[in-house]
Amino acid sequence: MIATATISQTKALSSSEIFRLNFSNLNIMCFQLKPDIEQEEGISLSFHLSRILPGIVVIWDKPYFYALSKFKQNMRSWQIFGVEWESILGQVAAEGIKDFSDRTWQFQEVPLTKTVPANVISLLAYQVLKTSKPYPFSSITALSKNGVQVKRETKFWAEPIEIHGTLQPAITLTMKSKFLLTKTLADFYLNHPEKHNPEKFLIDLNVRSLSGDIQGNGTITQLIKEPSLIHKQKIINLAKSEISKQALQDDLSDKLLVAVKFGKGKKLYEYGMTALRPCVTSETASRFGVNWGELLKQTKILYKERTNLLATYKKEAENALSTYGFELGLSINNRDYPELFWQPQVPIEDTPLLFGNGVISAQKKILTGLSRGGVYRRHKKFSDPSRPIRITVLNLCEVGFDDFIQKLKERLKSYKFESLFVNKSISLKNLSDTQARAKVEEAVNELMEIPPDIVLAFFPQSDRNTDEEEGGSLYHKIYDLLLSRQIASQMIYEDTLKNPDYYKYKNILNQVVPGILAKLGNLPFVLAEPLQIADCFIGLDISRESKIKLSGTMNACASMRLYGKQGEFIRYLLKDTLIQGEEIPKQFLEGLLPKKEFEGKTVLIHRDGRFCGQEVANLLEWAEAIGCKLILVECRKSGSPRLYNFVNKTITAPEKGLALRISSTEAVLVTTQVTEEIGLADPLRLTVITANHPALISPPIEQVVEITLKLTLLHHGALKMPRLPMPVYGAHKMAKLRLRGIYPSSMLEGDRQFWL
Repeated sequence: MIATATISQTKALSSSEIFRLNFSNLNIMCFQLKPDIEQEEGISLSFHLSRILPGIVVIWDKPYFYALSKFKQNMRSWQIFGVEWESILGQVAAEGIKDFSDRTWQFQEVPLTKTVPANVISLLAYQVLKTSKPYPFSSITALSKNGVQVKRETKFWAEPIEIHGTLQPAITLTMKSKFLLTKTLADFYLNHPEKHNPEKFLIDLNVRSLSGDIQGNGTITQLIKEPSLIHKQKIINLAKSEISKQALQDDLSDKLLVAVKFGKGKKLYEYGMTALRPCVTSETASRFGVNWGELLKQTKILYKERTNLLATYKKEAENALSTYGFELGLSINNRDYPELFWQPQVPIEDTPLLFGNGVISAQKKILTGLSRGGVYRRHKKFSDPSRPIRITVLNLCEVGFDDFIQKLKERLKSYKFESLFVNKSISLKNLSDTQARAKVEEAVNELMEIPPDIVLAFFPQSDRNTDEEEGGSLYHKIYDLLLSRQIASQMIYEDTLKNPDYYKYKNILNQVVPGILAKLGNLPFVLAEPLQIADCFIGLDISRESKIKLSGTMNACASMRLYGKQGEFIRYLLKDTLIQGEEIPKQFLEGLLPKKEFEGKTVLIHRDGRFCGQEVANLLEWAEAIGCKLILVECRKSGSPRLYNFVNKTITAPEKGLALRISSTEAVLVTTQVTEEIGLADPLRLTVITANHPALISPPIEQVVEITLKLTLLHHGALKMPRLPMPVYGAHKMAKLRLRGIYPSSMLEGDRQFWL
């Protein structure tokens, strides 16, 4: 059962989706293959062995394989290893696994002379759940409409956790909502109005395999038109399931096959279209006769439903695991393991911020701080308080917003900024999309005769859902034109200002005005108390797009933001290049840390996602060369167990700032406050890099959690705190804009937060 049995009726209990694995007398054997096997091969081979060997699962943990048999089953009595190893490999090859059809390995059993590591035990339990037949978990339909379904499905992974200094086996059980189209990809293709041009709507389309031979979503990357009989027969021989084989033999497959890439792997799998289903996305929902917003609402899981689902999934997991000798304990919670849970001593919204003139105010009273003290630091362009902000209003709607503009002027004045407005209205009535974009471009060019500091643009609501691939929205057109001229912009859609009242205008101004000031280079506020862990903070991210004609090559843009000891924004840096894979080039990494600026300093770097390839080694080598110290932290947005509170035996949302210590170097942290009776925040997963290197510092994970949480308080574009710490918040957007050609001309380095 989940951790509800002894919960107090009045006091909330913090808990998680991590369940300890209890076991005794597991039937495990260890073996090794020679020559040594690579990681990708080892993981793939272990999965296929688990599929074909009855009552046995296999995992790979470099350099060994570990096999686990059912609780009352003696592996040696099956005589499946050792002398029969070649026949086992032959069976794998016969299953159509091309990667192993021509491989020869020497099998060698490895005696187990010490305790099997906790991560291995966790991986074996995960493999049991992944390869069990039938699949052990329920799939519940939350909505079914026009052949589109919203389904609740379980998600699980190995999650060993450190308890009292020792790593213990555990798994995570969580849930997610998926969209499922009951029609096949063939139905979608045959009924599409542009089926004569399949590249236009099939390339980059997300799909799922009907047979489930490969779990998760894939992406169509290539089309094979009119494949030869020899090619088709080869693919049929490799197909793993009858569904895939039959799809390759129908009439449609004579005309067209699709190549699909799953996850981050490089391998492509060719399918007939009746073996796949399209995935429903915001772009495709209307084609299937459903409303995307309605679908999104159905993905939210009520707390009571989530409680029941988690209990169900735990019971189903136990049923599958029990035959191998496992039991699941209670979920990790702060009643049984109080030392694993962390919360800030002071509520995060009470953290003091510093405004202009030395005024200090709590984060929850940002507007009070701005009214009393003004901004913490004015940009050099506005160092003279009498110098007004020149604002051009570009109105593309058929109604005026004079009242809102007047209130905007008053609010700016209350924050000690004068303003000067110039109004320009454009009618787009009876114009095609192309004609509208041309007229907008002409208007923006006219505005540049006397360049403003910022453009306030009002858009018709119809522009919000414009398909960028069909020529681009007016929003992005104006954003591009202004940003290339180093002009800031603030965009507002018409519906936002419809039916205005005092409170609505007030709330909009609360969000818009700090953002306007920050986009112009001003710093509205910083932390009142310096962060002690480092002298400065860097956010690092890379975005990439495949180059169609250069296989394996990515057009990538790396972005960096630098913040000071009080969280003050200092500058950003953008650099684009062609790269192989996901690794940030060494030259760029060295460019982040000029010797003159960073010598003798301690720098904390948040990497958006994992450090790749030689990034850590390259950073440390450069840091040692210039005489600085680094703290390296991975900040991952997905793949974390959720944290929650229990009240009256029902899951509820946790407070922002709740963290769970996974190990001495890793934790998950809740940075989003959910206020509705639905949905739970996805925590961040923070990992501190450790290595025996003179330039690397590895502080306690609790200290990194606290610093990361405080760095979420520095968003100047809105009052709502973001999920990510500011050094990496928006970094992905910056790089994506750069890849689309939208960036400040001659401003690949600057001191204004244009991405807000």
